[in-house]
Amino acid sequence: MIFHKLFESLDLTSWLLVCFVVLILIDLVKYRRPHNFPPGPTPLPIVGNLFTGSDFKNINKLSHHYGSVFSMRRGSTWTIYVSGYNMVKEALVNQLDSFVDRPVVPLFHVVFKGIGIGLGNGYSWKMHRKFTVTFLRHYGEVQKTYERSTEVESNFLCEAFKEEQGKPFNPHYTVTSAVANIVTSLVFGRRYEYSDVTYRRILKLDYDAVVLAGSPVTQLYDVFPSVFKYLPGPHQTVLSNYRQIVKFVEMQVEKHLEDWNPDNPRDFIDAYVAEMKKKKEDPLAEFNLESLGVVVLDLIEGGTETVATAFRWSLLFMMLFPEIQKKVQEEIDRVVGQSRMPTMVDKPNMPYTEATIHECLRVANILPLGFPKMASKDTTLAGFSIPKGTPIVASLSSVLCDEAEWESPASFRPERFLDSEGRFNRKNAFLAFSAGKRVCIGETLAKIELFVFFTSLLQRFTLTQVPGEELTMEGILGFTYSPQDHRIMAIPR
Repeated sequence: MIFHKLFESLDLTSWLLVCFVVLILIDLVKYRRPHNFPPGPTPLPIVGNLFTGSDFKNINKLSHHYGSVFSMRRGSTWTIYVSGYNMVKEALVNQLDSFVDRPVVPLFHVVFKGIGIGLGNGYSWKMHRKFTVTFLRHYGEVQKTYERSTEVESNFLCEAFKEEQGKPFNPHYTVTSAVANIVTSLVFGRRYEYSDVTYRRILKLDYDAVVLAGSPVTQLYDVFPSVFKYLPGPHQTVLSNYRQIVKFVEMQVEKHLEDWNPDNPRDFIDAYVAEMKKKKEDPLAEFNLESLGVVVLDLIEGGTETVATAFRWSLLFMMLFPEIQKKVQEEIDRVVGQSRMPTMVDKPNMPYTEATIHECLRVANILPLGFPKMASKDTTLAGFSIPKGTPIVASLSSVLCDEAEWESPASFRPERFLDSEGRFNRKNAFLAFSAGKRVCIGETLAKIELFVFFTSLLQRFTLTQVPGEELTMEGILGFTYSPQDHRIMAIPR
């Protein structure tokens, strides 16, 4: 009777307040921090730690406060963050099978559909990764396709820089086009002219999508996808861009299907179509046209934007540190000279140049938080319980700047990669390409491109900044960490 009268006395505003309080209480009970879970900032009801910055700089700050393993809640999902070389190595290398899966990231799931080599899981992912790695190894080691393609493309790149006649220009899409051509030669069996309007537009769509994917507003889609898919915002631009890129990929696949010859495989698409025929009796492997489109997109995006970003950073660093550029050029002149272009055969004899490229990758911090993984089974990390299905983010940025592994990590010093006799000395904490079973499968190709492009340009040009225009090492944070657009001057040597 008392409750009946109480309910009758409540107006609409009071009812809404009661419902809100009940929702908060349900949230506090249902989504409380699990037992023996890593510590972290206290989440707000409903939204969790949505307003706690999840960019790599803030993650590094939080790790100093909460420890190398801590947790945050975004909406209703708890995510674990791992920082520092020792703990990242523990998660990705020592516990090789514990964090091998990918979680569903709603924004990317719309495009990649949880299949392929980047975001796939399970048996199908293993089969696709195995096939792709085998293909890359065959074309890379047996046919030497990488080296030949990169050496040819480096000449086109140098000619494009030469055409600028030492005047200021923005190298962004010239560099990106050169890098992209290595991937398209591998996947489509062809390269594109730097002036090709259609392909340059595809590169621009991809870059814009990568930048916008890291914006806070876009990431709201991942927290509340059922709501934000109906709302305007940068996430809609990301999805629109990807739809256009996917359409371009589908057109290339269709062209290959029209004149496919099993006796004369030209590229990755041809090889995949042949594998589709072989895998007809293994439907769980999911070798089909839909998966082909996603894998091609994986290769194009993974092999273009990250490598191009690394290369752009490298050119910027050479302008910011001209004394290091001069040392690299002296080594190029001594080992290669000016009568021919550098090749991969020269690399063992150029330790300072290799050290400089590695330092560029370390300081550039291209994928500061890598890509999220997920606990594939119940496990422990640093004594904390990690339930199966929990997303985990390994901060590669914290590894590349770990003060316990790198002396004065904020400084740019190629010498840190040289031993006392001046020989190249790779560091264990150099995890620019991640580690474990999800390590970047294009690492070998990326290193070939960076070495040949970098040395070819510095052999023929001295890179200088435009008088009166300032350069900055503060980058643009999207899904990758890229340098701000700037102009350079390539002065012929």
